[in-house]
Amino acid sequence: MNEMEAQLDQASAWTIRMKDLAVELAPKLVAALLVLWIGSLLIRLFANMMGKVLKSRGVEPTLQRFLHSLLTISLRILLLITFIGMLGVQTTSFVAIIGAAGLAIGLALQGTLANFAGGTLILLFKPYKVGDLVEAQGHVGNVKEIQIFTTVLLTPDNKTAIIPNGAMANGNIVNYTKEGRIRVDLTFGLNYAASLPKAREVLVGVMSAHPKVLKDPAPSVNIAQLNLEGVQLAVRPYAAPEDYWTVYFEVYEQGLWALQSAGVAGPQPSMRVITDAKA
Repeated sequence: MNEMEAQLDQASAWTIRMKDLAVELAPKLVAALLVLWIGSLLIRLFANMMGKVLKSRGVEPTLQRFLHSLLTISLRILLLITFIGMLGVQTTSFVAIIGAAGLAIGLALQGTLANFAGGTLILLFKPYKVGDLVEAQGHVGNVKEIQIFTTVLLTPDNKTAIIPNGAMANGNIVNYTKEGRIRVDLTFGLNYAASLPKAREVLVGVMSAHPKVLKDPAPSVNIAQLNLEGVQLAVRPYAAPEDYWTVYFEVYEQGLWALQSAGVAGPQPSMRVITDAKA
């Protein structure tokens, strides 16, 4: 009987402790659950607001989804740590583990994170967009795709160049499409005996008649250089970026035909030989 009474006393004491613990933890649990519920609602509301702001500013859909997921996950982790801390659990170790894991991941993925940061900056500030003709990192081509970590260019010779966004964001970028027009630099040779006004009239006529050459700014023909072969003419039509190569090749071809038809002589190499008359 004494042993049974001892067990009953022990069970009664355990029950009392559990009741006391429940009474003590109940307010904390209710408050923690309330914070968890309200925090979840606020996170969802804030994420939706951020999504609307990014959409209104024209941020790329890929970056919108990524930032939405990153923000939501980060805030939920903080909310979970807060919830656990309100229950009386020490969260210092959790924070230390998360910090150490973040540092290790950051060191292991330095290049990847740099590319991610570069892609984020490119998608936010838009130094170029899909379809633009750009020159960067030794490549010239139309932007085919802007991803989080890389930018894909399609070069004029139909090659695909994949460039890390870290290099794109930190390097020099020449955007030929930004202003909506691009100058096409051409060079024609002219014989010294040929008529410069006639050549200028013919070439300006060719450019003015071309449907892809812009009227404003007006095309121009000027002397660029004088050399032994003749006069070098700088022929400068303007075109839309997507018409650059069409204008480049067609004006060259049509200009040559027009000069030949007008009887304007092209450059002719010359050589002067000096002999010794006493020999």
